[in-house]
Amino acid sequence: MKPDISSRKDIKVVITNFYDLLLMDEKMIPFFEEIVKENQLEHHLEIITDFWEDILFDGNRYQQNVMQKHWHKNAFVKFKKEHFTIWISYFSNTIDAFFKGENSERMKARALSIATIMQLKMKLYKK
Repeated sequence: MKPDISSRKDIKVVITNFYDLLLMDEKMIPFFEEIVKENQLEHHLEIITDFWEDILFDGNRYQQNVMQKHWHKNAFVKFKKEHFTIWISYFSNTIDAFFKGENSERMKARALSIATIMQLKMKLYKK
């Protein structure tokens, strides 16, 4: 039986494996080329881990504006609906590969909610 996500270490497992998938995907790599090129991937993973640790365990490490970060990136690499579909798929599958339980389900639900809000704000839903 798989354990539930219960610590920062568990979140880091998800984030690291998730990014391994993103960085191998030709449709997703353009969003991360700069981070990789500047050798900032590990720093970026720590920030993303902070974000999810705050969400799951009511912390206060993440001090940035996640939407603003994505708006900034969108100015250089345009987000499309398919990018969010790929992101959610990799994210959920990564969680499912390692963990099962209430926090795991909450993490997937929050990811879907965040992706939906971002798509709405970026006007990626067609009427």
